[in-house]
Amino acid sequence: MSTSAGRAVGGADSAQPFVEGAEIPAGEWVFNARVAGPSGGRPVLFLHGFPQTSASWTAQLLGLARAGYRAIAFDQRGYSPGARPPQESAYGRDELVGDVIAVLDALGIERVDLVGHDWGGALAWQVAGLHGERLRTLTVVSTPHPVALTSAVRDAASGQREQSSYIHLFRTRGAAEEKIMANDAAYLRAAFASLPADVTERYIAALREPGALTGALNWYRAVDPKALRDIGEITTPTLYVWSDRDTAFGRPAAEATGAQLSGPYHFEILPNTDHWIPETAAEPLTKALLTHLAAFPNN
Repeated sequence: MSTSAGRAVGGADSAQPFVEGAEIPAGEWVFNARVAGPSGGRPVLFLHGFPQTSASWTAQLLGLARAGYRAIAFDQRGYSPGARPPQESAYGRDELVGDVIAVLDALGIERVDLVGHDWGGALAWQVAGLHGERLRTLTVVSTPHPVALTSAVRDAASGQREQSSYIHLFRTRGAAEEKIMANDAAYLRAAFASLPADVTERYIAALREPGALTGALNWYRAVDPKALRDIGEITTPTLYVWSDRDTAFGRPAAEATGAQLSGPYHFEILPNTDHWIPETAAEPLTKALLTHLAAFPNN
């Protein structure tokens, strides 16, 4: 990984941490990334969700860097210009999980603390279930365990079916792109209403890059629900953070998540907080994450 055209990490060892731009060549792809903290610090990898980028983790990157961690977030498949295959089949579960493992291998990281939000959270569950030996700890923000989420969708009384109804649109080729970008991306502006205008503009600009929105939507189109549920036992120490004003994921699935895990588990609810937790609740999330990491120093 490098901050210029290269292949190795530059170290942000300053007493006043800052976020560096970087590139991570991993397998056949090159991922744009943001990194902060001392190059020798304990590595923490962040996975962003839809329709955002690694910029969503800026507050957490800086917070962890101040505590001495090496914090890394990358723009995932479809979001990075150097990792944007056009075919829908390139966005299946195995390909996305493979990207995370390839990034760890490219950085020489044997075990990592993994953090994911939204689709990044769904992917983090998969990595924990399929490659738990690569994780020290797991932190998932917003997204329930896939089995808990599926059960809630099947339970008409839970309300989750209605909360997940947007997925039908996102899986509709062409129509989703048109609706999301119509009227100067009004759909996205409404979704991001709680974020600062300049942040919203950066996310919209990223999705306007050629192929970017289709790549991001291909995560929904290539999904195999059965594969998402069949991830095996998760024993990794896990922190799950959910917010009580999340319009995408309801309380029944969130509260049922712990029953799917067999390792140490902590469930934290952020009150009066919407779906965009890393940004709208940056301080409490960073605090909870630091507490979780500190609880397993030698895991």
